[in-house]
Formats: sequence, C-alpha cells, structure tokens
Amino acid sequence: MTFSAVPVVEGLFEVEAEVPRLNGSRCVGCGAVYFPSSSNCRNPECHDPHVAPALIGGLGELYSYTVQNYRPPPLFQMEPWAPYAIGLVDLADGLRLMAVLSVPVEDIHIGMPVRLAVRTLYNTNESGEVTTHVFVADLGRGAVS
Repeated sequence: MTFSAVPVVEGLFEVEAEVPRLNGSRCVGCGAVYFPSSSNCRNPECHDPHVAPALIGGLGELYSYTVQNYRPPPLFQMEPWAPYAIGLVDLADGLRLMAVLSVPVEDIHIGMPVRLAVRTLYNTNESGEVTTHVFVADLGRGAVS
C-alpha cells in the first residue's frame, strides 16, 4: 500500500517546484489580502466586495510569539509531542498571519526573518503523512522592512 502526504486541511496551501504558497484571496478593489480565503472584502473603507483567489508568498518577519505547553486537540495532533511555538508573522504583502514556528524555542527572536515551509504533523494508518504549513528561520535573508 502506498501513501502520499495530505494537508491537515484540504486547500490551505499548495507546493509547486518545492515552494509552498498559501491559498488566500485578494480584494480586486483595495488589494487587501486574506488568509484563509474570504468570500468578500472586509475592509470597511473599500466599496468593492469582490475578491479573487491569490497565492500568498511565504517570506516574512516574526512580529511576536508564544510557547504552547499544552497538547493541541486531536485534529492538530503532533507526534511526537513537545511544547511548540506559535508566532505572528508579518508577510511582505502586508498580511499578519498566525502559524506554528518550526524553530528551536531558544533560537526564536522578534524580528527574525522567516519563510513558509511544509512539515509533517503526524502519520496515520489510513492516509499516511498529514502535513501543515509552518514558518522556519530564513537564515540566508535579513529582516523584511
């Protein structure tokens, strides 16, 4: 039996040529970016409710973070489990996004450059590898302005 990797939530991200991108949406009127996708623009100053699908790039800077010392619910199980960090990341297109940081806790610092990656969350007997999007340290790049 052959298994392939499946995302924890279908349609959340895609990977092309080993480069992950998030599936979001962008307002056609004001350019506001949403993740996950939105069915309409929520900017109160925008008078065009239409949005279009948008692939969101994964380069950013860590704005803030916290370390979680409790086990997540079953949908987001992590095996083997250990305390993990969740960060707020400012992406280059102006979106601020919350996600797991796949960085040793002692190496995390505010302002560090990060990039989007896909990591195994857990394995199942039914579907094999279940993956999710995370941010990792982008050691070859300086801070995003």
